[in-house]
Amino acid sequence: MLLPRLVLSCSPLPSRVLPVAATSCRGFATMQARDFPCSDRWSPHLVGVDGEAVQVLVLRKNCYSDWLAAQSEELQSWMSMSGFSKFSDGGLVLMPSSQQPRWVFLTKDPENLYAFSSLPSKLPPDRVYRLEMDGTVPQTAALSWGLGCYSFTACKGTGTSSKKGGTAEFANLSIPAECDAAATGIALRAIFLCRDLINMPAADMGPAELEACARRLAASMSASIDTVQDAALLEGYPQIHAVGRAAGNARQPRLLDLRWGAEDAPLVTLVGKGVCFDTGGLDIKPAAAMLTMKKDMGGAAHVLALASMVMDAKLPVRLRVLIAAVENSISGDAFRPGDVLVARNGKTTEIGNTDAEGRLVLADALVEASSQQPDLIIDCATLTGAGRVALGTDVPALFCNDAGAAVADELVALSAAEQDQVWRLPLWKGYREQLDSKVADLKNIGAGPYGGAITAALYLNEFVEATSAEAGLKSNDAFDGEGSKAQPPAWLHLDLMAYNTASKPGRPEGGEAMGLRALFRLLASRYSMPTLNRKED
Repeated sequence: MLLPRLVLSCSPLPSRVLPVAATSCRGFATMQARDFPCSDRWSPHLVGVDGEAVQVLVLRKNCYSDWLAAQSEELQSWMSMSGFSKFSDGGLVLMPSSQQPRWVFLTKDPENLYAFSSLPSKLPPDRVYRLEMDGTVPQTAALSWGLGCYSFTACKGTGTSSKKGGTAEFANLSIPAECDAAATGIALRAIFLCRDLINMPAADMGPAELEACARRLAASMSASIDTVQDAALLEGYPQIHAVGRAAGNARQPRLLDLRWGAEDAPLVTLVGKGVCFDTGGLDIKPAAAMLTMKKDMGGAAHVLALASMVMDAKLPVRLRVLIAAVENSISGDAFRPGDVLVARNGKTTEIGNTDAEGRLVLADALVEASSQQPDLIIDCATLTGAGRVALGTDVPALFCNDAGAAVADELVALSAAEQDQVWRLPLWKGYREQLDSKVADLKNIGAGPYGGAITAALYLNEFVEATSAEAGLKSNDAFDGEGSKAQPPAWLHLDLMAYNTASKPGRPEGGEAMGLRALFRLLASRYSMPTLNRKED
């Protein structure tokens, strides 16, 4: 039995050529005969099997010596000749047998999320395997296996020969009884979607294509979605328009607004930076820095993936997703250093560097997000190199306002438990003066090379506002129903890499979901989904 699938529509994205016919699992679209991958293509490799399966005996480091000593001399000799007279982490060996094949797999820590991610590509495909070990199989084993089944081949052409004569690329796992198949499927669908969105070349994933992907997701989940663009974007979201206006006619900027859930449920609003390619603008990036800039829509990929998890799990929330989809291009109409832009809330920003564009488009979206005073705002963005300098490429930097401090602390704790680490950095107001401008309300960059992730978060904080729905007032003029000064909604900001710079088992080089499972765990915990909580919780 295969895991239940979330099958998304295979209708085409906007393209420059007529699409080819889509097969049952060929995803959203075709651009120049290129399909967007199906986000549940892992599912044939995680199966429920009542019959026979090939055994994979899992041995920890601390018990390997005792296990080996208890084996026959013949088997000990076999292990020695195979290079396993001593424990070797990640080692895999086929045991001699005239009967059913049997494998031994060595791992230091089977609880590690990626402990089993090497096995789908190491074991012979077209077979079903069963994990056996002393004690219980970790609850993350199926997820670990599924992550090892990820590859991005959408851009491979006729010059790539099929592997192993066209047989299955990955081995199949009989899902251990300890694993929650439904929760595993929710996570894998979202991670594959997130990675695929980031990995698509920018020529095939511009603002229009990103919108089409969001529309396919909305349609599959019975969500509504609206798009603001052209004159309406210029009037209502002027900074989004300014950043994206230099792109060609087919790649014009837009705001995507997806909504799902019951009107009386707590409102959670997700905001994503969707810069589909970033040249740096007139402050152009060097060539080496531009090579991976297809990933600059990684924030949008993360909020769409998180939305898919929320809707797939039917969390009892009212979900809103706002994505500023633009391309930061260069033309005679590009915004310039020294320009002063006006945001949706009327605040003005002097442009100190056109390559600090992500915060500009997020600002307009955050103003709109705040207008409904949601229970929680979460934004995700590939915002600063400074965040990577502080925490490296694997750990997203987390910032929050005062109202979101308790939520942020909860997220950090949950991220550790989920092996999906985020780390909180201070929204230190001592750096706020660096954003002061002599000609406008704000500058879009700090005063020097240090603390860039903090000054970027401080800039965004200026647009997370308290709103009085009755009076239609914002910021310092807003008061609650009792006449007290209103407080802005709880806000979390994740500054992330969204990209693996090198390949490891379960984590191939390219687009990556970072903090995604931790964020979902946070929402599931806060909004009462006990069936999705771990068995030991």
